[in-house]
Amino acid sequence: MMAGVFCAVVAGALSAAPHAHALDQSVIGTPEEQKSPWAAFRFGFTAYKSGHKEQALEAYRYAADKGQLGARWKLARMYAEGDGVARNDYEAFKFYQEIAAQEVEPGSPEESYVSDALVALGAYTRAGIPGSPVQANPSAAQDYYMRAAATYRNPNAQFEVGKMLMNGEGGAKSNIRQAGRWFQLAAEKGHAGAQATLGYLLFQSGKAVRGLAMMTAALERAPSGDKPWIRGMQEEAFALAGEADRRTAIALAQDLIGQGGN
Repeated sequence: MMAGVFCAVVAGALSAAPHAHALDQSVIGTPEEQKSPWAAFRFGFTAYKSGHKEQALEAYRYAADKGQLGARWKLARMYAEGDGVARNDYEAFKFYQEIAAQEVEPGSPEESYVSDALVALGAYTRAGIPGSPVQANPSAAQDYYMRAAATYRNPNAQFEVGKMLMNGEGGAKSNIRQAGRWFQLAAEKGHAGAQATLGYLLFQSGKAVRGLAMMTAALERAPSGDKPWIRGMQEEAFALAGEADRRTAIALAQDLIGQGGN
């Protein structure tokens, strides 16, 4: 049905205002569907997948103004990535703030939107957004990450909390033990960066074989964007290790990769 509805869209210029909601509701379907933010969201998704991103933006804005969290999340991502619209990190930040302000219970269908928004807000407030009111505030960033890490058990947030504790960011002194606990939680969920960093901490504490194996396994699993820094850490540790430890670690890493564990 959506394909037929989609073909009925009337071409025209869309408003550039981020929160415009002048969606022609006749494109959504029946009068009952026209009242539904979920119908607008589904229409936006269909338009987006078909490559009609301007129409997707219009539908997402309409649904977002009606409180649909998925639409707000999609808009935030599109502005953050410059996907179908000029990149605008501050607009993305505002959409993420709207999502994070919602009281969503852990385990609910909308949990992932809030959890992801909190991680994004943590990154924005950690570095600040040039040319906007958002200034660098590591303490606020840690609060965002901690909410996502503790309430929603988001592994990306757990990793970031671990890094901040390890480096003494956010106004607190460095605490390697607490950092390690957060890295462990994220590593158990398959987060390659957490696995690699935890492995490096183990190596530093004298558990050379286990640490080297974890770093090697993490490098194998890591997304392409994380491979360079994980490889650098792993190669540094391998250069310091003895030959026997290297060989044992490589064998153990293969076991870890096969098990999918850490």
